[in-house]
This record gives sequence, C-alpha cells and structure tokens, in this order.
Amino acid sequence: MRPFRTRGPLADPEALIRHVYAYAAYRLGDAHDAEDLTSEVFERALRYQRTYDPAKGEPVAWLLGIARRCADDALARRGRELPEQAETWDGRSLEDDTVRRLTLRSALAQLSDRDRELIALRYGGDLTAAQIGSVLDAQPNAVEVALHRALARLRHILESEEAEPARTSSAGRL
Repeated sequence: MRPFRTRGPLADPEALIRHVYAYAAYRLGDAHDAEDLTSEVFERALRYQRTYDPAKGEPVAWLLGIARRCADDALARRGRELPEQAETWDGRSLEDDTVRRLTLRSALAQLSDRDRELIALRYGGDLTAAQIGSVLDAQPNAVEVALHRALARLRHILESEEAEPARTSSAGRL
C-alpha cells in the first residue's frame, strides 16, 4: 500500500498553465516570449516545489509570484519598452482596433510600474484581490483600493486622450 500524499502545488497543471500564460502574455505581449516565460516558471516551480507553503496562498498565487520575477527579468533584458498586446479580433474594423490598442498602450505607459503590475495580475492573470494579496504580500482590501485607484488613473488618462483630439480638431476649424 502506498502512503497517502497530499496534492502538490502542480496537481492541476492545465488550469495553472492557462493562468501563468495569460499573465505572461499580458505582461510581455509576444506569444513566443509568453510561452518561454511559462516554461521557465514551471521549470522553476518543479525545481522548488518543496518550498511551496499552502498556508501562504494558493498554487496559482505562488506560480504568479514566480512569473512576476521571471517577467521582470525578461523586461529588464528587453529594456523599458511596453509589451505588444496579443492579437485578437472581435469584429471591429482593423483601424478602430488598432487605434484602441495604441490608445490603451499609451495610457498604460503613463501609469506607474505598480499600477501596471496590479492591472496585469487582475486582468492578465485573472486573479482575485485575495490572490493578488498573496502574490504581493498585501491585504486583499489594500489590493482592492490600489487596483480601484489604478483603474481610476487609467480611466482619467484615457478620457484625457479622448478629449484631446476633439479640442485639436475644433481648434483647427477656426
């Protein structure tokens, strides 16, 4: 008879791979780089799985903590440039989609590193505030407040950029 074993942090790899890849794609933009980063994260996770402590959070938070460090390293090697967004098509015209992406990219570039990281963990990694708190070693309500403020800053930047072309075009008609 085999002794009873608890499930390790990598017991459900398919779901974890999706989360890590989504986060990596959001942070790095390039699909190939995101695949490489995902592989690197799981390689490190396998090597250090004995260090995983379930009392400190869920496996996805542990893996995204590893992914954050790997992404930071990859971005440092790449320079300070922001990632390209993954290619998707939702039925809008190519021109509208391109303008929307460039506007969002420009607005994100104006945010602090911390704000971009919070948005990447929430929307790229699809984590809850509690899970983000585990990754960042913060209280969930502090994460919610910080994320709310980051989104408010992003919204303000986007609204300012949206109003700017209207002022420029109306000034040109005078």
